[in-house]
Amino acid sequence: AGSGEPLAPPPASGERVLVALSGGVDSGVAALLERERGAEVVAVTLKLWADPATDGEVSCCSPQAVLRARRLAHSLGLPHLTLDLQPEFRENVVQPFLDGYAGGATPNPCVLCNGEVRLDAMIALAGRVGAAALATGHYARIADDGEGPLLAPAADPAKDQTYMLSGLAPSSLARLRFPLADLEKPRVRALAAEAGLEVAGRAESQDLCFLAGVGKREFLRRHAGLGEREGEVVDASGRVLGSHAGQHEFTVGQRRGIGLASREPLYVLATDAESNRVTVGPASELRRDSIRLRGARLHRDPARVDAVRLRYHSPLRACRVQSLGHDGEATLALSEPAEAVAPGQVACLMDGELVVGHGTIA
Repeated sequence: AGSGEPLAPPPASGERVLVALSGGVDSGVAALLERERGAEVVAVTLKLWADPATDGEVSCCSPQAVLRARRLAHSLGLPHLTLDLQPEFRENVVQPFLDGYAGGATPNPCVLCNGEVRLDAMIALAGRVGAAALATGHYARIADDGEGPLLAPAADPAKDQTYMLSGLAPSSLARLRFPLADLEKPRVRALAAEAGLEVAGRAESQDLCFLAGVGKREFLRRHAGLGEREGEVVDASGRVLGSHAGQHEFTVGQRRGIGLASREPLYVLATDAESNRVTVGPASELRRDSIRLRGARLHRDPARVDAVRLRYHSPLRACRVQSLGHDGEATLALSEPAEAVAPGQVACLMDGELVVGHGTIA
């Protein structure tokens, strides 16, 4: 099983570090810690999404969030930059999210956003401003397995974000620092309070940043034209059991909201965008002992994969890579059957505690 030694020692005095500042407590404390370690800290905030319907006070990527971050940077005495990635965010994060639901999948846009939009753009900016590294307020750790840097879990398992960061390439990890890696959330809030940061007690956002104050149903209606569209609810044999208002409102493994009376609990087994059908059945019909992936990327030998995480904060499941094609198509063989394996979600591939790859469930 994989493990790793901590990488990236504290920065030398005077070393410039770019810190991603969202205006929340985690990024604020990350900036504080980098400054206390002797780094010359420059803060950057991303401008990602501007929608009058979005609750800017809750969203981490709204124009209001940029202003909050600027106030926070100034309170810390830090220079503050903004980086406008709105076109890239719309094209590479929001549009695939809309397309996924329209196509019958349940996408996870955060992994793509972290891996190919936000962090990579800020790492590139760090190079342009002469910074040795980019530091963020994520709860994750960077370890070295002898072949280079890989993601590993943070000290606080309740806050660990390695799943959401699994799209990062090792080349990006080499330029990253996670100052909160060894801290638990209560300690982070305490540090913010001790420093007099106004964000010390700020609540965390619980939804996708661009859904804040809108909700998924209304967002899909406004931006993808996915409104009510009556379709059939069927069992695995195709027998019609009832109707629904749109397949995009369902995800594999869902139990609530099906709206059917049954002697045993019914779960969503599959959705079909073309026919607008939702297939339901008992939990036993959800079980799968193999999983197909698309867009799989492995940073180490496939033989090292010994477990997979199928959802954010879900338990690890023992597995092995059964096949891997040059086109990113892969098949995982699970040691024990899994339920509620939803197409569109990310499979985070592990070697012990190390993230060695990822793919999208097909």
